[in-house]
Amino acid sequence: MSGQTTTETLALQARGLVKRYGSVTAINGADFDLRRGEVLAVIGDNGAGKSSLIKALAGAIIPDQGEIRMGGEAVTFRSTGDARAHGIETVYQDLAVIPALDIASNLFLGREVRRKGIMGTLFRRLDAPAMRAEAKSHLDDLKIGITSVTQAVEDLSGGQRQGVAVSRAAAFGKGVIIMDEPTAALGVRESGQVIELIKTIRDRGIPVVLISHDMPHVFEVADRIHIHRLGRRAGVVDPKARSMSEVVALMTGAERPTDLEAAGGA
Repeated sequence: MSGQTTTETLALQARGLVKRYGSVTAINGADFDLRRGEVLAVIGDNGAGKSSLIKALAGAIIPDQGEIRMGGEAVTFRSTGDARAHGIETVYQDLAVIPALDIASNLFLGREVRRKGIMGTLFRRLDAPAMRAEAKSHLDDLKIGITSVTQAVEDLSGGQRQGVAVSRAAAFGKGVIIMDEPTAALGVRESGQVIELIKTIRDRGIPVVLISHDMPHVFEVADRIHIHRLGRRAGVVDPKARSMSEVVALMTGAERPTDLEAAGGA
């Protein structure tokens, strides 16, 4: 995906974000631009501040300064619930699934569907058949090969668990999906399945923010690469125009980005 970035093409934007923890500045005037319908990889060395940036965009931390916009409208996230209310879903490394519960229950965790009528309003009974049917629909839509949504998550493989977490994000994240190291600790086959999931979500028109240390995966799936360094955006590059070694050099500061890349206009 290429072209000039404008307010109309942006799904999520940040300008001048700052976050301090005492004498430590985790985010130092960071900018961020996520275009509609793209996969934007965010990379950086440990301590570069990319995790803090992503947490600010996901509502997990509140910046001390700066502005976040969705679709050109200024937004304020005081919690992850605020971000979710705006359609931002995050898949963290720990997946936030409950192993003992079945797939359908995990998919609707915190968003359980109650029965209609008095059984749902007064007795707060859950509509298990409806949740199972919708869960199966979401899994089928993303082509996740799971036999039954009544399986306990603890019985699934690592890749399948990641699939459940991604399906939950795709089901409710209508604006942006953020994925934090989604292929970490997965084998080659399962990592490939997750990469295909990311492509499927993008093809459905939902932009994806991918935080990853796995450069081959980044180059396989990313439309653009946001390089984070020293608490701020160092540049945005086109993976078709830059080699993997060049991107690593930019990430470590061994090479300088072009003026266009530094301005985030790759």
